Amino acid sequence: MNYSVIILAAGSGTRMNLGYNKMLLPIQKHPLITLTSKIFFQDKNCTQIIFVTNKNEVTTIKEILKKAELIDERCLFTLGGSERQFSVYNGLEHVKNDIVLVHDGARPFINQHLIDSLKMNAIEYGCAVPGVKVKDTIKIVNDGFIKETISRHLLVAVQTPQACLTSLLKTVHTKAKNEDYLGTDEASLIEKYSEIKVKVVEGNYDNLKITTQEDIIYADKIYNKYFKEDL
Repeated sequence: MNYSVIILAAGSGTRMNLGYNKMLLPIQKHPLITLTSKIFFQDKNCTQIIFVTNKNEVTTIKEILKKAELIDERCLFTLGGSERQFSVYNGLEHVKNDIVLVHDGARPFINQHLIDSLKMNAIEYGCAVPGVKVKDTIKIVNDGFIKETISRHLLVAVQTPQACLTSLLKTVHTKAKNEDYLGTDEASLIEKYSEIKVKVVEGNYDNLKITTQEDIIYADKIYNKYFKEDL
């Protein structure tokens, strides 16, 4: 079944102290946006790739994708908002398929198996997200003291892409906008504004979100597992 993907690429790189959008950050000499886009560009079932970018970087990102031969008639560009949720909303306005995946542009290490699994589960359940078991012990802290320890077997670290029925995601986004509610991800809006139970599928610890300088070190090590030198 065909699907659309919204790639969120409007970040500023503030937490990495880059001074520029981390989508332009080179990983093994390749701009991050090209690594993230490649898997979707090569998937024949992905018939629409929506890049949500900053208005000052649209041309730059287009040029980078063109140079990497990762742009065609499936690609379109729209502007990001002041919050992640607003950027997703802007992207949703252009979605034409019944299934949409929303993906953080800073997560370059995903695979076809995960995409297919998310898509199939979204068709069956309405929404599916990837998650991995939490490795560390998690504690609730108040005023510098531990209040409670949460059982690890109940905890999952959720990732992207998050796959949803387009009609469902548009509905909950509209409700959130009308109530001025800001969620953390697509699943959080569906949890709040629908009766749908979000399905969690097994993710991958390699699917890290590049957020800090330390993440670049891990990304360099993971790179060769996912990419050949053909970009």
